[in-house]
Amino acid sequence: MSLDHLGISTKDYDVSRAFYEKALAPLGITPMMVFDNEGGKTTGFGDTNPFLWIGDGGIVTGRLHIALTAKSRADVDAFYAAAMAAGGRDNGPPGLRPHYHATYYGAYVLDPDGHNIEAVCHVPA
Repeated sequence: MSLDHLGISTKDYDVSRAFYEKALAPLGITPMMVFDNEGGKTTGFGDTNPFLWIGDGGIVTGRLHIALTAKSRADVDAFYAAAMAAGGRDNGPPGLRPHYHATYYGAYVLDPDGHNIEAVCHVPA
C-alpha cells in the first residue's frame, strides 16, 4: 500500500480553503473537487488527482483522515477485517462509493485515537 490521500478537518472551512488555495498555488496544487453534501463541505486539492482534502467535519470525519491505496478489493476487505479485529471502530464497511467515482471501493475504520483510516482500491473488480 501507498498513501492515496490525506484529509484534515478544519475549524473554519472557508478560512482554511482560502489559505490552502493561496499557499499551494505556487506548487501547482489547486482545488480539483468540491463536495457540499453529506452534512459538510470538502475541497480536494491536487495537481493531477486530488490528494489533500480539507473539510468542515462532514465528509472528513475524525481529526485526521489517511487513505492508503490497496491493490485489490480483497485487500480492502482484509484491511477492514484486520482493523476491526485489532480494536478499530467501524466508520464505513467495505463497498463501492460511486459518488466519488465508479470504481472507488473503500473501507473506513476509526483508530483508537479517533483518526479515520481508509483503504481504497480504484481498480475495477
